[in-house]
Amino acid sequence: MHPPDLISSYWKTLYPASTTGKLYDFLQEAERYRTQAVFPGKADWYKDAVIYSLYIDLFNKDFSGLTEKLDYLDDLGVNCLWLLPILDSPMRDAGFDIRNYDRIRAGLLGLPEGFEKEEQERIFGDFLHEAHNRGIRVIFDIAINHTSDEHPWFLEAKRSEDNPYRDYYIWTKDTSLYSEARILFKGIEKSNWEPLGDWYYFHRFFNFQPDLNYKNPEVLLAMTKNLLYWQSLGVDGFRADAIPYLWKEAGTDCENLPKTHIIVKFFRAVLDYVNEGTLLLAEACQKPKEVVKYMGDGDECHASYHFPLMPMMFKSIALGESKPVIQTLSPEVTPKIPENSQWFTFLRLHDELSLELVYVSEEDRKFIHENYCHKPEWDFRVGEGISARLAELFQKDVRKIGLAYSMMLTLTGSPVVYYGDEFGKLNDEEFYKEQIQLTGKDDTRFLVRGRIDWDFLGKELKNEKSFHTKVYNLIKSLLNTRREHPAFGRGDTQFTDAVSIDNKPIPEVLCYTRNTAEENLFIVNNLSGHSISIKNPFTEKNLFLLNLNGFSYDDETETINLEPYGFVWFGIV
Repeated sequence: MHPPDLISSYWKTLYPASTTGKLYDFLQEAERYRTQAVFPGKADWYKDAVIYSLYIDLFNKDFSGLTEKLDYLDDLGVNCLWLLPILDSPMRDAGFDIRNYDRIRAGLLGLPEGFEKEEQERIFGDFLHEAHNRGIRVIFDIAINHTSDEHPWFLEAKRSEDNPYRDYYIWTKDTSLYSEARILFKGIEKSNWEPLGDWYYFHRFFNFQPDLNYKNPEVLLAMTKNLLYWQSLGVDGFRADAIPYLWKEAGTDCENLPKTHIIVKFFRAVLDYVNEGTLLLAEACQKPKEVVKYMGDGDECHASYHFPLMPMMFKSIALGESKPVIQTLSPEVTPKIPENSQWFTFLRLHDELSLELVYVSEEDRKFIHENYCHKPEWDFRVGEGISARLAELFQKDVRKIGLAYSMMLTLTGSPVVYYGDEFGKLNDEEFYKEQIQLTGKDDTRFLVRGRIDWDFLGKELKNEKSFHTKVYNLIKSLLNTRREHPAFGRGDTQFTDAVSIDNKPIPEVLCYTRNTAEENLFIVNNLSGHSISIKNPFTEKNLFLLNLNGFSYDDETETINLEPYGFVWFGIV
C-alpha cells in the first residue's frame, strides 16, 4: 500500500467520523519534511547498537559537556546514546513531565530561558554532528501518554469547559470511570483521578502528569508533528514512554487496547514515509507476549524492551541456576518477533530493578527483593522495584557485576548500559535528599541518578587497584568486544547443555551459541559462587577467545574451567 494510503487507513480506523481534510493538510506538511537521511546506513542499525542511557545534566552538565565526553563514550564501546528526558519540563519527574515538546531545557543548551529556536537547533545540531561523526546514533525519550500540568495545552484546558484544548485531556465528575485501570505508582498515588474544581482529570502516573486524550484527532496530529520536527533535525529515534496506555475505553483496564496499536502504526508509517530508519522504541512494561504486539508485523515499533529477562538474570545469579533465563527466553514465554525487529536488554531500566507483577510472579518478586533490596530505603512501589545502582545490588562484587554484563551483552537483543554503571557508580544519598526537597516526592529512584564527579573518577581510574578501575576495565573490554561482533545483535540463540567430565548436568552454568551465516559464537557463564569445570562441547571445532574473566582451559581433559562467577566468550571456526 502506498504510504499516504496506509496512513489514511489508520486514520479512518481511529476516527471514522472525522473529516479527512485535517489529515490531508497534515500529509502535505509531512511531505515537506521528506529529505535524505541525515545519517545514512542500514535501516536496521539498531540491531548492532550498544546503547548508553544518560541524563545529560547528571552526566556532564549540558550538551557542551556531553560533546566533550563523546570520545570517552566511543572509547568505552558505545555506538548509540539514549538521552533520558531532555525536553522542556518543570522537572518534577526527571523530565518525563514535558512542558513543551519542541523545546529542549534551557540549562541543557547552556542558554537562558526564552532562547530562540534557531539557537536550539544550532547547539543541538552541532552535538548531533559530532556524535554522528564518531558513528554514534542518538535517540531520546518522549512521553506520548501524558504531559506536565504546566504544558500550554493543559493551562488552556483548565481555563474553561469550552476551551478548544479541554478535549486534549480526559475529564469527568464520575470517578468510577476507568475503575479497572490499575494504580501504576502504587504507594505514591492513591487514585488515577485528580480533582480540579468541580471536575477530575485522568492520570496514570504522577498527579501532575495529566493523560492525553487520543480520541481527539488533534492530539494524534500534534504529537506526530513533534516527532517529525526532531526527526528533521537528525535524531535517530525515539523511546516512546508509557506506550501501552495511550487509548482508554470504559470497562477495560486501559492497557494494550487495539486502538493503541493503531496509534503506534500511525506514528511508524509517518516516520518511515519521511525518513526510513528512524527508530521507534516501545517502553511497554508487559509480558513478552503482549510486548511483541507493539512490533506488529514489523509495522509498529522497531524494538521493545525485554522486561522479564532483566529480573530473571538477577534471579539466576542469586539462585546459581540457569533455568530462569532459559525459561524466560523460551518460545513459550518469548514469542518470535518480526525479522526487522529487536529486543533491547538491560540490567535496570533506567532507574530501578523493576519487579512489576505484570511480568514477574509474586514468588519471584519476593525472592529477588529479599536477595537484592539490602536496605529498606531502596524499596520502590511497595516491593515492585528496587532503587539501587548495579554495584550496590551486587554489594560491590566485581565478579558478579562482570557476570551480569556478560549475560546481558551476549544474550538475545541490543544491550543498554546505564550511565555510571561502567565504573560501578554507587547510590547518591545527597542527590536523593536534594530531589525530595525540590519535588516534594519521596521517589527512591533519585538514589540511582546523581551526578558523575569526573575529577574524582579521573583520580580513581589512575589507581589500578581501586574498585572503580576494576569495574571500568572489565566493562569497557566487554563492550568493545560486543561492538565488534554482529552475531551478538543479529544471531539466533541456542542454549547448550553444560555437563561435567563424567556427563552429569551442571545447572549452575548458562551456555549458548549465537549464530549467523557469517559468524558463530559460544558463551559460558558460571552463575555460582564456586569453581566449575564443564566439557567442551565443540572439541571437533576450533575455539578462539574473545573475552573472559576467571577462565582457564585444560587441554588434557578438554574442559572449560571457570572460577566463581567467571565467564568466557569464544568464537567458533
